[in-house]
This record gives sequence, C-alpha cells and structure tokens, in this order.
Amino acid sequence: MPEDAQALAGQLLARDGTLWPEGNVSPNRLGWLDVPRRIAAEAAGIAEWAAGIEQSTVVLLGMGGSSLGPAVLESVLTATGVPGGPGTGRRRLVVCDTTHPATVGSIDFSDAFVLVSSKSGTTLEPNVLLAHAWEQLPDPTRYAAITDPGTDLALLAVERGFHRCFENPPDIGGRYSVLSYFGMVPAALIGYDLAELCDRALSADAVEAAALGMAMAEDTKAGRDKITIVVPEAYRSFGLWVEQLIAESTGKHGTGCVPVPTTEPEVGPDRHVVPFHPAGPADLAEQFYRWELATAICGHLLGIDPFDEPNVAESKANTNTVLGSLPLPAVDSVDPGTVLDQLAGLVKPGDYVSIQAYLPFGQDDQLETLRRTVRDHLGAMAVTAGYGPRFLHSTGQLHKGGPDTVVALQLVSRTPGPDVPIPGKPYDFGTLIGAQSIGDHQSLLSHGRRVVRAEVDALSEVG
Repeated sequence: MPEDAQALAGQLLARDGTLWPEGNVSPNRLGWLDVPRRIAAEAAGIAEWAAGIEQSTVVLLGMGGSSLGPAVLESVLTATGVPGGPGTGRRRLVVCDTTHPATVGSIDFSDAFVLVSSKSGTTLEPNVLLAHAWEQLPDPTRYAAITDPGTDLALLAVERGFHRCFENPPDIGGRYSVLSYFGMVPAALIGYDLAELCDRALSADAVEAAALGMAMAEDTKAGRDKITIVVPEAYRSFGLWVEQLIAESTGKHGTGCVPVPTTEPEVGPDRHVVPFHPAGPADLAEQFYRWELATAICGHLLGIDPFDEPNVAESKANTNTVLGSLPLPAVDSVDPGTVLDQLAGLVKPGDYVSIQAYLPFGQDDQLETLRRTVRDHLGAMAVTAGYGPRFLHSTGQLHKGGPDTVVALQLVSRTPGPDVPIPGKPYDFGTLIGAQSIGDHQSLLSHGRRVVRAEVDALSEVG
C-alpha cells in the first residue's frame, strides 16, 4: 500500500528508527529534529556572547558539515547587499575548509576571531589548520571551539584557555548540524537573529517536506535521479549545503540521488527539478530544516540509512598511506586542452560529470563557467563542480558509494603553491592536498569509476 506523507512525517518527528534498515545509526543521529528549539532557548545568551567579540572578522576552520552551512549564511548576506568586514558594522566570516597552500597562506589573522569547528575533534583538516593558525595567532582569548562533548578539541580548548567551547549535542551528524551550534554560533557572530532563524526552521511544513522526499525517491528509482535544485544567483551558495546533505545521505549501496545545484533551468529525462524562491536570508533556516526532513524520508524509501557514510573513510585512509611513503607518486594526467573530448568519449546516457578542483579558493565564477561549458558540450548532461578536499567530506560519499554513473574530472595545480609548513608534521600543505587528490583518485579507481585527471595553472586551460 502506498505510504502517506503525513504518516511518514509523523513517524520521523517521533524519532521512529524503524523507518530505516535494521542496524541503522538513527538512535545517535536524530538530535537535529529538536535542536532549533534548544537554540531558540539559548538565542539571547549566544547573541550576548557574540556581541562581546571585538574583532571584525571571524575565521572558521572546519570541514564538511561544520563549514558549509556557515559559508552559505555568510555568502547570502553579502550577495543580498549586507557586506561584512571593517567599517561595515557587520563582522565578516571567512571559511577555510581547504588545505591548498595558496588559500591557507593568504588568511589574515591580524583582526580575526578564530572558530575551530569539528564534531569529532580529530578530523585532519581542522587540526592542521588550527596548528597553522596558532603559529600565526597564539592568543587563546581569540579562539572558540565547536565540537562534541569530551573530544580532543574540547580538551585542547580548556587546556589552552580558549574564549569559549561550545559542546554540541552528540546525537547530530555533521551534515544535519547547521541549525545547531555549528551553524548558529557563526550566524550570531555575523549578525543573524537566532530566534528568527529557529522560528523559521520550525515553521517548515513537515508534511510537504516528506512529500518532497517521497518524490525524490520515486523519481530516483525511475531513473530521474539528478535532483536539480534551481536557486537565484544570490543564493547559489545554498547548493554547497544541500548538495552535501543529499549526496552524503543517499549515495550508498549502489543507489542515491545526485544533487545538481544550478542558477539556470536545466531539464532532461534524468532530472527531478526543485525550484527555490527565497524572499530573504532568513528563509535559509526553513529550507535547511525542510531539506533535512525530505532527505531523511528519501532515505527511508530508498531503503538506506541516511545517517551513515560508509565510504568516506576510504580516501582518508589512502591519503594517510600516500603521506606515509613520500615523495608523492606520479599520476597519469591528460593535456587540459583535451579534457572535453576525453569526457565525451567516456560518458553514457544517464551519467553525470563531477568536476573536482583541488585548486585555490576564489575561482567560483570560473568553476561555474567550466561546469556550464562541460554541461553544454555533453548535450545538457548533469554536471556538478566543487573544490577539493572539501567535497571529500560531502559528495565524495556519492561518488564512491552511489550509482556507477559518475565520471570524475580531477583538476590539480600544475605549479606548486607557496611553501606553507604544517607545525608538527613532516609535510607541508602543498604535499597534503596533493596526497588527498591522489588518495581519492585511488579510491575512485578501486570502485571502477571513470576518472580524468589534468594539471592546470588556470581553469581557462580546460577545453
């Protein structure tokens, strides 16, 4: 008998773990359902704390779920006409969730308050970024941590005397954490009204969200698995967050939805199109909660656990292996000018291309231009694009664990970036990001995925 959206929404809100396969991790992952109420109760206190921070810039060091939500919140404020930074009356948030030495080395800590965000407290990237930041700014009063209770990061925050350590409820996974401390502390620091955000989140129509999740799953089973989220230009960064949520939650055991964020209408026989028409930045909170609900229900109908990530650790393990046997091994690469022809020779109907740019930040427009170029060259095929190693903690799960329809385009820096050492490590940031690209290359190949790798100094070389 067909399932009912209202009944499914009720089961989810009641934390019914039988929605997902036996052995699922939901007993330790459903705290996101109630966290807006908790944050609403603490909103005034968090706002008072944030108001006491003297610096005009907040630098967030994180990866995956701890960084993408805050990045969206900052980007949308700026794009809708509320710039931040010195002289604007609003703090600016700089999110560093990369290991590329050009980006890491360019961070200005002179007037920065540093947020270190890591659920586990042991994730490699936030730890090495913190080591770098501490060497530049060894002042504990200008640091705060966001982590789970009792982690190594929480202990370090106490040991060093950080300004504050926010211990997040441990039953919230990273990609479902944007409405918890991980998203709301940065939001308060850059001027959002937390009470309003929480109210907007809880105003989301749970039945409509469940219906969205049902439609996504049904279309995915019917071959329309490219979930195409169409957003206004000012909100295009929302794609970073929703892409991670859908990909990492559903892309496993050979199935999954392929999220394709875009600011242009994109249609095709394999597309499921969902438009987003926000009226203002606060609408993000409602959309965050809506998509979390929808994705959890989608997982139910696909018969998978939307809260685990069985393939994410593979690339991390490969990276560690590469770092353990330096120097970096050579990897076959193609002439960047032949990339479009290489891709055309590999793709089949129903495939998608994932552009994986292990390049410095600040090339969003060029990356989007390349995405559209590849899309158009391949006859309107679904194409996604993102920075590495950021995507390893998000869409990387889909690339390895989802359907075998991905063709990965790895773009790595031809010319070494600046020499930015990592305190306490026998390698620098340039070596680390190189090892991460090689580790993921190995992981993709081990799953039989099709991969094209090219070395570039500029994205304009790809043709």
